Amino acid sequence: MRRILAALAAGFLALPAWAQGFPDRPIRLVVPFAAGGATDVGARVLAEAMSPHLSQPIVVENRTGAAGLVASEAVARAPADGHTILINNTSHSVLRLVVPNAPIDVTRALTPLTVLSEMPMVMLVANNHPARDLREFIALTRTNPGRWDYGSTGGGGTLQMAALLFLRAAGVEMNEIPYRGGAPATLDLAAGRIAMVFDVALTGVQTARGGQARAFAVTSAARSPALPDAPTLREAGLDAEMNVWQALFVASGTPVPVQTALHRAVAAALSGEAVQRRFRELGVDRILANSPEEASRYVAAEVERWENLLRGRIAPGG
Repeated sequence: MRRILAALAAGFLALPAWAQGFPDRPIRLVVPFAAGGATDVGARVLAEAMSPHLSQPIVVENRTGAAGLVASEAVARAPADGHTILINNTSHSVLRLVVPNAPIDVTRALTPLTVLSEMPMVMLVANNHPARDLREFIALTRTNPGRWDYGSTGGGGTLQMAALLFLRAAGVEMNEIPYRGGAPATLDLAAGRIAMVFDVALTGVQTARGGQARAFAVTSAARSPALPDAPTLREAGLDAEMNVWQALFVASGTPVPVQTALHRAVAAALSGEAVQRRFRELGVDRILANSPEEASRYVAAEVERWENLLRGRIAPGG
């Protein structure tokens, strides 16, 4: 992977002359979620690493609201010149379900630039919960339907998506407690006010390592190198596999040479050993940095998968 990323970065000089003048001003990297969350953390690591390869600063801008639609619409309606970029995660896949009457169709108004990375969700359980491991948690919850609460950001966010997959696969009932972001949900989990949160590994790994909660499982197909002692849900016989991805999007109609320049800057940034080490520390299992064409196929498949899985299970309204 490192050789591939390095080769893509080296190709930057092969761009047309006019595209080599891009960008000619700072780039806005728009985040649909509050500062401090997993996507925001990833955005800031990426922005710092990308800026030297574009000779312009990348300014991270948090635009929250409407399950990510506020940020998505801001980027879709910006000039299609590559100076405004969206970073989003798997929750992008269900935005049409969450906001069915949105003023834009995000699958048409935005073009995937690259899928940056994949990571699991981490099933975090409060330290004061009586279960000692995943199997005991499932058994206790089955015999006590509706007794315990779980934290969610609602509106088709990744915390909600992973929890719904788990509840359906395990055949258990819990009460959903909505929060404005993953950080406040994790704070209540650490205080023992709720029993469970599925958090993105980017932040969930740190919660488990810090002892604020226990990691009972990961949602990936194989155990995560960041949490080798946490079993997969499949080890407990549950079909609830989920990889959370983070991807960059630009307004549809952005010229291909500009997309290429941005992609090569991403590849150069992610080829750095320090950046790769930082992402691994944060729980990223795979760094992709795939091409715009590959990213488009990847995201389209994810939209189809999640819309089919969760249609009717996520309340519209965001």
